[in-house]
Amino acid sequence: MADHDQRFKVLLQEFFAEFFQLFFLDWAGRFDFTQVLWLDKEVFPDPPQGLRRALDLVARLPVRQVITMPGAEPAESWITLVHVEIEAADTVVPLRRRLFEYYEWLRHQHRLPVLPIGVYLRVGLEGLGWDHYEERFWEHRLVRFDYPYVGLPGLDAMRYLHGANWLGVALAALMRASPTQRAALGAAAWRRLLQCPENEYRRYLLCECVDAYLPVDDVQRQEFETLVLRDPDPGVQQMATTLLERMRQEGRQEGQQEGRQEGTLLGQREFVVMLLTERFGPLSPAVQAQIQTLSAERLAALGRALLTATSLQELGLEA
Repeated sequence: MADHDQRFKVLLQEFFAEFFQLFFLDWAGRFDFTQVLWLDKEVFPDPPQGLRRALDLVARLPVRQVITMPGAEPAESWITLVHVEIEAADTVVPLRRRLFEYYEWLRHQHRLPVLPIGVYLRVGLEGLGWDHYEERFWEHRLVRFDYPYVGLPGLDAMRYLHGANWLGVALAALMRASPTQRAALGAAAWRRLLQCPENEYRRYLLCECVDAYLPVDDVQRQEFETLVLRDPDPGVQQMATTLLERMRQEGRQEGQQEGRQEGTLLGQREFVVMLLTERFGPLSPAVQAQIQTLSAERLAALGRALLTATSLQELGLEA
């Protein structure tokens, strides 16, 4: 998982109930969010190559409305799994099949109902809706797998900026807005979040989301910082100054370590692309985008699997 996905994972874990209240209000009241158990070690095996994929977020929690499970002898369940997969690439084509595979695996492993959700950081589609994966045999559709998605770039930033849900205020940084408004949008979001009634840790996660994901260039970044540091409210000024300095300090520490790791990771990705191209010919943009999201462990496993694989599909890559 990429670092920005890890940041997003922590945010959604902390604001899981708010996530449903924001995007799936009709369902929010049917879950008991006071008893969430995070299954952090869920790893999807992909034999025979031995690739292993860590699922982003899997929550086990009670429901307040019984779920009927299909089968020869239909059963009822008051416990469910919610699987959230975060996609930061500029295409969601590879994710669709992965979500279907993850769904089947989770159902088999846990024998519980599973609600899969896709969260798209760079693909908007209709903002909120249902996406799907299909498998066909000639003209016959054998499988259709539907799942709800949140396409953040397809949502109106100003609507969520002024909403009552604090997670929505932070996520406005990833939503649709005019490029000329981005600095002001980020500053307005910070002003609201710095004064919100959440505790210090939760306020930090929300403000960090805006700081990390607001799509601004260097000039707009300077404008954003100027706006928050010169806020008319002295209290907001002081909090913004303290928070920015903390983020800069953490960024410097992380940057020194990440710079070394990123250089190694970049080399691994370039090497795998070269091997794949030599073996299977020119790679599609979708495959290249998928490779750019792979961790060092996944790249190493992919390199080993290349020794025996006869197609990109065998490697879990979309052609």
